[in-house]
Amino acid sequence: MYEFTWKVFKETGNVDTYLLLKELEKEEHINILPHMENSDEIDYPVT
Repeated sequence: MYEFTWKVFKETGNVDTYLLLKELEKEEHINILPHMENSDEIDYPVT
């Protein structure tokens, strides 16, 4: 769904589509966090 929304936004520049895109990003981030918190093998970037 995210990729489709991004393609629509790129083509139309519609503000509502952009806002939907941002909501999808938030949901995706929220859905990923519980999996990472429960994982013992989290890869941290080397700096």
